[in-house]
Amino acid sequence: ERQLVQSGGGSVEAGGSMTLSCAASGFNINEVDIGWYRQAPGDECELVSSINNPVGATYYAGSVKGRFTISQDNAKNTVFLGMSSLKPEDTSVYFCAANRGLIPPAGSCGSGSNLWGQGTQVTVSP
Repeated sequence: ERQLVQSGGGSVEAGGSMTLSCAASGFNINEVDIGWYRQAPGDECELVSSINNPVGATYYAGSVKGRFTISQDNAKNTVFLGMSSLKPEDTSVYFCAANRGLIPPAGSCGSGSNLWGQGTQVTVSP
């Protein structure tokens, strides 16, 4: 069974750092695109960062560029999102997703044909 299991998240003060993990099983992460999305209440699902495999090209949304880093450990079949200089506006539920070409969700994060992790809450206090 193919699945993504997320870990990490929680609460941090503004300016702090946090790393999210997304462990894959049932497939190899270096054969698909992996994305980190986030969605706050009342907001649309936003692609925060992605990595295009096997090329390894990365994408960052303008709001996180220079603060977030996507990386992967192929031996552990795990993708990471390192987040630093966190801001209150980064508060959201974060999801990892995988697909051979990520497809923007038509609705909420977790919908559509991407394979999704379970989501994890990140709360940044002022």
